[in-house]
Amino acid sequence: MAVSVGPGEGEEMEAMSDINVVPLVDVMLVMLIIFLIAIPVVLQSVPVKLPAVRFQPTTTKPENVNLTVRGEPDGSCGVYWNLTKVDSKNLLDRAVKKLEDEIERQGGVENITEETMPEAHIRGDVNTPYKCIGGTIYTMQRAGFARVGFISEPPAGGVTTRL
Repeated sequence: MAVSVGPGEGEEMEAMSDINVVPLVDVMLVMLIIFLIAIPVVLQSVPVKLPAVRFQPTTTKPENVNLTVRGEPDGSCGVYWNLTKVDSKNLLDRAVKKLEDEIERQGGVENITEETMPEAHIRGDVNTPYKCIGGTIYTMQRAGFARVGFISEPPAGGVTTRL
């Protein structure tokens, strides 16, 4: 900060009270450049290749299992196999029976491929607690379903296209 004292025009000597902001601006620009260089170094992430699909339509096969999961008003979890409400044990028993029937229909385990393996499709309500959906996923995987997916609804008015 500099103070200029000099004769004014026709006045007495008066102190100049203006602040020199040039050094302040210089320091701020240097700090800005330092932060712009340092931030990308600090932000680290694991390199992964993300899928380039915004919306992937589901192919419905007759052997797929459709489940609906929602939180009931009493705080319990409501799991529905098509339109029939099931509890956790009944869900496991039905899922194992479904896989056994499909293996038998295909003619044995050696004839099952990833394309012919049935899938579990879960429709979860937005307000459903995580424990309900997580428990359903765990039960279906425990029964032997390798592919468990979620059915979602695209946003209204949005165009869903593949990239």
